[in-house]
Amino acid sequence: MKIRDVIDALQDAAPLVLQEGWDNSGIQIGNPDMEVTRVLLCLDIDENIVDEAKDNGCNLIVSHHPLLFHPLRKITGENYTQRIVINAISNGISIVSMHTNMDSARNGVNFKLADKMGLTHLRFAEEKITDGHVNGMCVIGEYPDPLSSEDFVAKLKTTFDVKCVQCNQLLNRGIKKVAVCGGAGSCMLDTAIKAGADAFVTGEMHYHEYFGHDQEIQIAVIGHYQSEKFTTEVFKSIIQEKCKGVECRMAQSCTNPIYYL
Repeated sequence: MKIRDVIDALQDAAPLVLQEGWDNSGIQIGNPDMEVTRVLLCLDIDENIVDEAKDNGCNLIVSHHPLLFHPLRKITGENYTQRIVINAISNGISIVSMHTNMDSARNGVNFKLADKMGLTHLRFAEEKITDGHVNGMCVIGEYPDPLSSEDFVAKLKTTFDVKCVQCNQLLNRGIKKVAVCGGAGSCMLDTAIKAGADAFVTGEMHYHEYFGHDQEIQIAVIGHYQSEKFTTEVFKSIIQEKCKGVECRMAQSCTNPIYYL
């Protein structure tokens, strides 16, 4: 099985045409015609991730967030991105990233986020058709029975192992229909409102975006890393289904750069 076969399986599930114009999904480093030994799955790529791949015999890293967003004018090892590139190439490790294409794909990142929350009847809050592919950046689903806002927040804290959830004023009605968009998903708040969601869950929002929505919708912000940390499960299920025999390892290194003290 070649690295190209793994890439093709991932891109069949989340075609690159679905990525945002500013994104850089796809192969970042390496030769896709090399035989794959083992795959390391992660959210972000830092120096510990490359070392973990090397130590565990993985010659392919599949990440959610791309290592390279902008062209490198030089590779001298003066910053962490350059050091990762040098380390990966020196050790024959390829890097592939599935970012906003996997965010917007059916059964992608946001479907996994909604599933972890226990939501059912999952669907796109607003569908788009891109080159024949149905996609969307916001997923909506329902709870069988409404939750109080207090219970809803408590459920988020337990599910995503967070110490706090940033919220607007707690809703004084039950929460049944919930819209989700992992990562920096505040641009989907209006979509969630138009879809009739009682609550909107995302990873990041700006201060001023909380204003004006009290008792309209429950905003719940759980952290960028926390909202997307189950993306590796999406990768693993795709690879195991389409690339029989390819061994996948979930990264053990926590790449969240934010500490809660």
